[in-house]
Amino acid sequence: MEQSALPPVTLRELDQLAGRASTVIARLRDRLYAPGTEKRLELQFNVRRAAEMVGRSEKLIRDAEADGRLPEPEKDPDTGRRTGYSLADVNRMRQVFGTLPHRAPSDPAMVLAIQNFKGGVGKSTTVCHLAQYLALKGYRVCVIDCDSQASTTSMFGLNPDVDVDEEEDTLYPFFRHGGPPDLSYALRATYWPNIALIPANLGLYDAEYEFAARMAREQAFVLDRLRAGIETIKDRFDVILLDPPPALGMLSLSVLRAANALVIPAPPNNIDFGSTAHFLKMLGATLNELAQAGGARDYSFVKILATKMNDTKSAHVAIKRMMDAVFPMDMLLSVQKDSAEIDNATANLSTVYELTGAATRTETHKRCRAYLDAVGREIEVLIRKTWPSHHAQLRKEGVL
Repeated sequence: MEQSALPPVTLRELDQLAGRASTVIARLRDRLYAPGTEKRLELQFNVRRAAEMVGRSEKLIRDAEADGRLPEPEKDPDTGRRTGYSLADVNRMRQVFGTLPHRAPSDPAMVLAIQNFKGGVGKSTTVCHLAQYLALKGYRVCVIDCDSQASTTSMFGLNPDVDVDEEEDTLYPFFRHGGPPDLSYALRATYWPNIALIPANLGLYDAEYEFAARMAREQAFVLDRLRAGIETIKDRFDVILLDPPPALGMLSLSVLRAANALVIPAPPNNIDFGSTAHFLKMLGATLNELAQAGGARDYSFVKILATKMNDTKSAHVAIKRMMDAVFPMDMLLSVQKDSAEIDNATANLSTVYELTGAATRTETHKRCRAYLDAVGREIEVLIRKTWPSHHAQLRKEGVL
């Protein structure tokens, strides 16, 4: 029998290939996570912008500083001018003036999964930007990274290989037999005021095997373990965002059971739209099967978000038009556009909302920020519609 003209690729050569890739990743992470480069939020707001965010006039802010209800703002020692307010300062103002947007204790915490079984659709990008949009508005946010690739964990400044221990810091211990009774052990404050994180790393992948092994004998426990864990921490937050792995596995099923709302990111191209159609079909079948095992699960809302949209591509425009026709009531009106601004920020493990200085004065940045704000605003309204305590205000705003 005639043999291939190509030599076989041995396991040793595969190991060498993996080793070279690991070396490159290690060098990249050495640069991004070098000592003394831990992430900090450098955002500063002038008094006009702070007043807009707080919902009160500049005069009221200055009066509160003068009478001691708010601390005196920091000033440049050379010019005597105010250096600006941090997000923590703005939230302190909101507290003083009673404009924090928190849900009432009687309102249900929003547990929102950004879910699609396909990778590369903008899932983690959506999670990070939405979390930061909500934090800028003053909401208390928890981000739970359920994906062993840990992209979201990295975006929030943690090196998954060094800063995160799967035996102590991730969801993994909670899923193990005899694990912690609640998720408090895994919560981490981040450099963003009002955002807490439960991180992930590659070790979380082992949970898939443990789940599969336990599924036959403890089906209800496995399916609702994450849901039960969220119950133990939800009172501390307004919104809990779930970033699941891009696959139909046990962790993804747990996310579907834990969430009370879904946003499905879907780029408008043939392959991704086809994958999203398959996802929706699998979603229905999967939820029906899960309902038989652990009871029906309803959602407050399920919306499709067009991501990575490029208006200059006729195929994108045509497929987006088709998506609007096929899902007229299910599409978010806002679109997450394809933007070099997002790509450039992500290359430095950052987001568009974290950029400061001259980078924020370009037209590209302003357009990208407007698109992201529109997506965040639309989802924010959907979330607030689930909170009865916000209904009166929503009626005043003309959105209910």
